[in-house]
Amino acid sequence: MNPVPSEQAIATGKQGLVSTADMVNGPRSTLTRVAAWINDHNLPFLTISIGMIVMLLWAGSFKMTAQGAEAITPLVTHSPLIGWHFKLFGPRIGSGIIGLTEITAALLFIVGYFKAKAGIIGGLITMLMFFITSTMVISTPGTIISIHGMIYMSFLGLFLFKDVISFGVSFYLVSYFGRKAIVSEGRSQ
Repeated sequence: MNPVPSEQAIATGKQGLVSTADMVNGPRSTLTRVAAWINDHNLPFLTISIGMIVMLLWAGSFKMTAQGAEAITPLVTHSPLIGWHFKLFGPRIGSGIIGLTEITAALLFIVGYFKAKAGIIGGLITMLMFFITSTMVISTPGTIISIHGMIYMSFLGLFLFKDVISFGVSFYLVSYFGRKAIVSEGRSQ
């Protein structure tokens, strides 16, 4: 049995998600057949969740090194939401705590494949984490630059802006694991 049900298997009728098996005539064009195949094989969830897990494990591990702590120090120290963290613990321990949080969220996503509520908790952790890091686009000096009167994001700004996307991905994962948990609760009654 597949531990990760497809999106359509856990969707409620109000969300309008259906599998190709539920369609009377099925997809007709090549384009819609490809889209149906992607949906039926749950590729969006698998790609997003595995990508998030790999990113969190890798980034979390890096933050537990001296180089990782040094790399995030300018970002954290300028943040009004988490700057206190490095003042309280120092950069090395503070960075290690952030890294451990990322690794914990990744492990919760993995457990979420089998116990959906763990995935919800992992998603809530990353929602908070990526909300905080998304605000660093505004609080970190050098993220917004002006060239010939035009305002752009610097490379650092673009690097931080990816966390806005990760923030949205976290909402998706909470929603996905939440629907999976609701189905599981319904079966246990």
